[in-house]
Amino acid sequence: MQEAELHDLSDDADYAASQLQGSVYMTRSDSTKTSSTTEPEGAEVVYLKDNVTIHPTQFASERISGRLKLIKQGSSLLIMNWIPYKGQNSNARLSEKDRNLYTIRGVSFTDVRSIRRHTPTLGWQYIIVVMSSGLAFPPLYFYSGGVKEFLATVKQHVFLVRSAEDANVFLVNDFENPLQRTLSSLELPRAVSVANVPLPSTSTPLGELPPNENQDAGDGSRSSSSSLYNGRTRQKVHDPARDISIQVLEKFSLVTRFARETTSQLFRESLNNGFAVANERRAHGLSPVNSSHKLVHEAEKAPEEVPVAPDPIEFDKLTLVWGQPRQAPLGLEEWATYLDSEGRVMDSKALRKRIFYGGVDHHLRKPVWAFLLGYHAYDSTDAERDYLKRVKKTEYETIKRQWQSVSAEQAKRFTKFRERKGLIEKDVVRTDRSISFYEGDDNVNVHLLRDILLTYSFYNFDLGYCQGMSDLLSPILFVMEDESESFWCFVALMERLGPNFNRDQNGMHSQLFALSKLVELLDSPLHNYFKQNDCLNYFFCFRWLLIQFKREFEYGRVMRLWEVLWTHYLSEHLHLYVCVAILKRYRNRIMGEQMDFDTLLKFINGLSGGIDLDAILRDAEALCICAGENGAACIPPGTPPSLPIENGLLYAQQDDEVL
Repeated sequence: MQEAELHDLSDDADYAASQLQGSVYMTRSDSTKTSSTTEPEGAEVVYLKDNVTIHPTQFASERISGRLKLIKQGSSLLIMNWIPYKGQNSNARLSEKDRNLYTIRGVSFTDVRSIRRHTPTLGWQYIIVVMSSGLAFPPLYFYSGGVKEFLATVKQHVFLVRSAEDANVFLVNDFENPLQRTLSSLELPRAVSVANVPLPSTSTPLGELPPNENQDAGDGSRSSSSSLYNGRTRQKVHDPARDISIQVLEKFSLVTRFARETTSQLFRESLNNGFAVANERRAHGLSPVNSSHKLVHEAEKAPEEVPVAPDPIEFDKLTLVWGQPRQAPLGLEEWATYLDSEGRVMDSKALRKRIFYGGVDHHLRKPVWAFLLGYHAYDSTDAERDYLKRVKKTEYETIKRQWQSVSAEQAKRFTKFRERKGLIEKDVVRTDRSISFYEGDDNVNVHLLRDILLTYSFYNFDLGYCQGMSDLLSPILFVMEDESESFWCFVALMERLGPNFNRDQNGMHSQLFALSKLVELLDSPLHNYFKQNDCLNYFFCFRWLLIQFKREFEYGRVMRLWEVLWTHYLSEHLHLYVCVAILKRYRNRIMGEQMDFDTLLKFINGLSGGIDLDAILRDAEALCICAGENGAACIPPGTPPSLPIENGLLYAQQDDEVL
């Protein structure tokens, strides 16, 4: 039923109404057709296109059509506007307020990094405009063509060149990958991140867990494998090679501050209406900020607490009713009861439920993770799995030889390979080096991390390598202890989390959008507080989502959390409810201390190592059950870690060539 709604435009009022608006036309200085517009005096509309549409979700009824303009101001300034049509009521799920918040006004091409053009064999062309900060607007679909004319007009007024790396990317300012620059600015590959910087507002010492974490008697894997990853917590924190100073935290804050300073000027007319899908997903709902010194000076002041609006769903009582206590981890004897005589899992749902509530004993993780990640099918036999391992090992070695065979002379002429290899080699030596499995000079497991990531960059050359991937691979290699199996488990994980690292950051923005809607559903006072304090982009949760809370818990607890998330027992998106649970746990402090964006970002990063995982999982379970179908409706289809949605479209679109 949803498939028909997704593709069938016969009853799409947005599409039908926009068809009546006419086709594209170009306007020059002698044009009199735009005299009725509200352009500033002296401005000239050089491009105007009707029937340009934003797709907030995968449903045709929720598309929003509007008019796209390019406006020349002065001798060289080019501005882009996109204004949704008024009076359309086909959209039953999005309010008029949300529709208005999609409005794009005053985007100067001096702040644009690149324009990506998508020309599918079937369907409509669309473009994605990426800002210099690395943030992007939602895709703009051209139902009636016109991408060629749009790019040609842009080229007439700004310096526009086709990327040598991707023929569908047109660069405006420079040649640096915007996502990579954003991640580099955040210094993400550091194993001890900005979350571990001492903060005045954080009472938990660095590297020390609260008593309920250290005294977790129900977590058998903590004692059975403590020599592998738990015994070095203090050394990890105080390792000078891995500590990051307060300057890095300020650098992270400045990245977001720059984005807000840019976008606040572009969207000042829509800020009063709050945060909408496009703003949430592209972090363009931000407001002006104070001077860069405010963070440093005000962090030292003890904020005055103010009355806090009560939790509308009585969170503590909710958890007691619907959140079940954690169980002991799944052990070897119990694991055997889930298998038949040939090694098939007889009831995968029951197994996933069991792991959801208790996790897996560390010594059992290797076979269980292969099922959870999808490397092995639940109905496969022992013999079939052994055969698959042999086949996949041969396939892995074939892919690996591709980059190993690149000679020094070839590498000189292979820029992409040199860049990726250099970035990987720089990242792996900073990934989890305080864990005994990876510590020491010339560690063979660090070399394996490098080899697997290089091989993956050849296996998935389009995605390649981005900072943060080494964080996701590290626990997998630690558990699997086999190069080929680790690679294929990582491939399976990246099938779901790969969109987190896409150049247009679509995967991240869709998760941030869904998170904002879930908070609005489950704690409207907290949502309104974020709205009033310019925090509705939820960018302070960026690291949580990008690398699945890898920096928020110690190594053993991260593995426990991941295997719970991979069960997809209650929801594929339980990680979003984990985010909501953490925010609700600290809502009184956030609201009582009147945290603004910078203070909140600093506070959230300071929670690393001090979050009670079992309590948060119980809270997240209760929130997920409470939200029910309304919660599921907040999450757009295809949001990671859901498997990607196939974009099959019914209408053919010709490829417009430009440049």
